[in-house]
Amino acid sequence: MRFKDRIQRTIRTPQLLGRGLNRLFHRRGGWRNHNTNGIDLFSEDWDNCLLLDACPYDLFQSHNTIPGKLDSRTSRASATVEFLESTVAGRDLRDTVYVTANPLYERKNDRVASEFHRVVKVYDEDGWDSDIRTVLPETMTDRVLSVAENYPHKRLLAHYIQPHYPFLGPTADEHFDQDSLNIWDSIMEGNSDYSDDLLKKAFGETLDAVLPEVERAVDNLTGKTVVSADHGQIIGDRASPIPIKEYGHPRGIYIPELVEVPWLVRDGERREIVAEDSQEVETDSEVAAERLRALGYAE
Repeated sequence: MRFKDRIQRTIRTPQLLGRGLNRLFHRRGGWRNHNTNGIDLFSEDWDNCLLLDACPYDLFQSHNTIPGKLDSRTSRASATVEFLESTVAGRDLRDTVYVTANPLYERKNDRVASEFHRVVKVYDEDGWDSDIRTVLPETMTDRVLSVAENYPHKRLLAHYIQPHYPFLGPTADEHFDQDSLNIWDSIMEGNSDYSDDLLKKAFGETLDAVLPEVERAVDNLTGKTVVSADHGQIIGDRASPIPIKEYGHPRGIYIPELVEVPWLVRDGERREIVAEDSQEVETDSEVAAERLRALGYAE
């Protein structure tokens, strides 16, 4: 969307104007610098890190069934692209394989590139469910376990897409048009009449759909495993300092709902981790762009 169009859209929509002012406060007002505050993921002690996408700590705590020591951490980001910019970009990660269901690393590679040993794109043709327009949790876990077997001496960073929209579960099947893209902006602009309770129920069921698959991965991986999230999610709660109702995970707004994430640790027999030269992977930014649109990301 062109800058002029963004400005006109914001002026027409008071909620978006409030979001813009809150973003200005959080980014420019010194309240928080997402590049220096929050957890430095790759400096933490783990062999495997399984990331949920858009999962706040409180929601995870209330739905979690995975055994382990659960705590919270503060993310450096309120959106995935910020997570990649502040946590991943420009690092020597030749000891790590990144298995991802989120196409943003490929699409924004000019801004977020680092030197992973390998990047495994699960959203490519064989991993993408074209009916639901996402990578299903079981597909992701199957690929994670396969990669772990093939790269036993690498750290494993696995980026699941759930509980990120599109929703999974009975509420989604009954109430939501899964062909609708960018649902959160639609709600902010007053173009949707879904209730907050219904949205929260569908979002919780999506988390319920992914947690058993994350647990299957944790149970079958060797080493010390952490389950966390790249950022949180807000559905109808008030932002600050301007108390508008917020939805989704807008960039540049660092309130607890958007940056407090789970940190569940399962100890295991440690692996020997070795850094090796990166393996080249072909990129197709148009496929990545198509997948991102399907997942509700605005260009």
